[in-house]
Amino acid sequence: MSPRLCPVVRSSLIPLALALRLLAPAPVFADPPPSDGSSRAAAGAALYEKYCALCHGATAQGYAADNAPSLVTPQWLSSADDAFMVNSIALGRPDTAMAAYAKQAGGPLSDQEIADVVAFLRSRGPAYVAPQPHAPGSARKGAAIYSSSCASCHGDRSRRADAIHLANQTFLGLASDAFLYDGIARGRDGTPMKAYAGELDPEEIADVVAYLRSWSSGPPPALVRPRGGAAEGPMVVNPDGAAPEFTLRDQTYVPVDEVKRALDEGRRMILVDARVPSDWERERITGAISVPYYETAAVDRIPNDGTWVIAYCACPHHASGEVVTALRRRGYPHTAVLDEGVLVWKQRGYPMSGAAVASSAAGR
Repeated sequence: MSPRLCPVVRSSLIPLALALRLLAPAPVFADPPPSDGSSRAAAGAALYEKYCALCHGATAQGYAADNAPSLVTPQWLSSADDAFMVNSIALGRPDTAMAAYAKQAGGPLSDQEIADVVAFLRSRGPAYVAPQPHAPGSARKGAAIYSSSCASCHGDRSRRADAIHLANQTFLGLASDAFLYDGIARGRDGTPMKAYAGELDPEEIADVVAYLRSWSSGPPPALVRPRGGAAEGPMVVNPDGAAPEFTLRDQTYVPVDEVKRALDEGRRMILVDARVPSDWERERITGAISVPYYETAAVDRIPNDGTWVIAYCACPHHASGEVVTALRRRGYPHTAVLDEGVLVWKQRGYPMSGAAVASSAAGR
């Protein structure tokens, strides 16, 4: 490993390389050019504004969209090590609005750029201090405590709620027990997550951690990315069909059930996936093309001929709203945002395509 690498990258190389080895044949984290910390943080600030602020907020305080958490609370910055931060950006959280942003996973960010974003976040608060280890707890006892104190915000193993879904397998694969314990004990300033150290004794907090760990099925799942990327099909779905008749909420949002019914009727439309391409490659509504929210100039390739254009994301409105706003500024007459988003489309069992779908079908 090159001695030129800063601590942010140096501590992140091995975990990310292991996590991404199955994704692509290219080496992970080639040595970036040397640069001082302030310039890297400045570069990271610009990248954060382009890719992250939409959901995590302009000041990284979180919850601008969906369940995107604060990235600058002192408790989080001091307890999340560089490997956790880098891998979280690189791998994302499958089945949530947090996509995989590493180029090796089909995202837009290089190794250096991910390290720059981490440098920017590091510049916003205290340095990392390894959380203290604790004695193991009882998952059986922790289940009752979690049900009474945590489930209303965090949901359960299969159901999301308003806060971070702690059952996400990538999150559990990256988060240490000490990190989980520290988060429960100290909470997150400026967010609904209060400190439980005053309400639960150390053994009870350890019991909750043991219960969360019982949800883990092992290391983070490998993201599925076809070599060379996936190819789009025809831009227009049902090109010979009649125009759909949608009823829009607030002149913008169309329900998933209406779109599914229109597709079943053979109606002509264009489906646009506004998420990061890694999500589009992994799992998308069948027939959708990829127009990422941060490259809205790419909407110019969509024909402006009156065809209905339906954009979707997982937020469920923020990224797709960026694309629809760009279309409307250009005078596209028929545009809408998929109201409930792609995660609800998937929950309904409506048609999906992509590498993860193909892999799941092959494994049956």
